[in-house]
Amino acid sequence: MAENEKEFLWTVKLDWLNIISILNLNNINQISEFKKTKAIKRLTKIYGLESLMSFEPEYLENLVVNELKELMKKELTMNAKKQERIEREMRNKIIPFQRGGIIKIDPRDLKDFKGDENDLLKYLYKKFLGDKDDDKDDEKDKYKEDNTGYYI
Repeated sequence: MAENEKEFLWTVKLDWLNIISILNLNNINQISEFKKTKAIKRLTKIYGLESLMSFEPEYLENLVVNELKELMKKELTMNAKKQERIEREMRNKIIPFQRGGIIKIDPRDLKDFKGDENDLLKYLYKKFLGDKDDDKDDEKDKYKEDNTGYYI
């Protein structure tokens, strides 16, 4: 076995799904291959191959997580801020429903529903959860027609 292959031999014990969950990431692709390799090489240099082979998998995972935290400070803080922003937006949009708060609805927007519950639900979903992709389907119709307004 080449020296380079022996360096990575202890990584067989690692559970990358556990490492991803500890780092609060969504998938393995959020960790670049360069940073994985750099963390593995650095740990091999610090601890040595024989001692890394003797460690328990949980301890190895903690070592790799700590090393990746050092290497990925910027990405992890950006990911945490993004998660926090999404959580705050959802809380601001959903909590008024749970607390019985006031929901601002323009009555002029409801004049076209004529009792159709599905249209009302689509409107409320679009208004409170920000679904903007619904109107793009109308523009992709294969028929050339004026779809800019409603005609009676």
